[in-house]
Amino acid sequence: MPKHLTSGLPRLSRTHKLSVAGVATAGAAALVFSIVPGAGADQGTSQATAVENVKPVAFSAVATAAKTQQATITQQADNSAAKGKAEAAAEKAAAEKAAKAKAVAAAKAKAAKERAAKAAANRSEVRTAIPAAAPKPAAKPAAKVYPDNLDGWIRESLDIMAKKGIPGSYEGIHRNIMRESSGNPMAINNWDINAINGTPSKGLLQVIQPTFNAYHVEGTSWNLYDPVANITAACNYAADRYGSMDNVNSAY
Repeated sequence: MPKHLTSGLPRLSRTHKLSVAGVATAGAAALVFSIVPGAGADQGTSQATAVENVKPVAFSAVATAAKTQQATITQQADNSAAKGKAEAAAEKAAAEKAAKAKAVAAAKAKAAKERAAKAAANRSEVRTAIPAAAPKPAAKPAAKVYPDNLDGWIRESLDIMAKKGIPGSYEGIHRNIMRESSGNPMAINNWDINAINGTPSKGLLQVIQPTFNAYHVEGTSWNLYDPVANITAACNYAADRYGSMDNVNSAY
């Protein structure tokens, strides 16, 4: 149709177009049956009768096709709705499963935390119930052992002198002992002036009793013949009189 003839006409909707198509189909079917060639009046009568019989059949086919199409559309809609419903149910089930798993995990974590807190409390109670063991006293260092000979006597005396602040050396003590007694702790001088006066010199460093008593060092024996006591008292006297036993080179 020319454009100028359709410009003023309203547009047809989809529904209108489908209706027109159905009518056109029905018309075409009727037209087919109407144009079947015939001869004479009988043929015309027969054709008319045929057309009248065809019309209901044609419209019945259209109705059937429409119903089939409608049924298809309805089925598709039902299928789509069912699919959507199934998907929604699956999502809901998945969400419920995830929530349940999360709840179970939270419950397990809470139970583990409570067990740990209980165990810690039990350990604390045990520590409180059992008093800490008293610290053991520090072991005393083993006493130093000196050989029972001149070397051991001198070394023991030097250790005592060091604690008491009395000066002297191994060489100075040894040198004077060898001159005074030759290393004999029981040596005694019965001929010098001290002996004549009744107080003989005795021991390794030939000390008289009054001098030994006056310069005796605490922690040593009061026996004048004791080697360590004799050396320590003599060195204490020499330190007071000469500054040190090292400074003594003759009778003192």
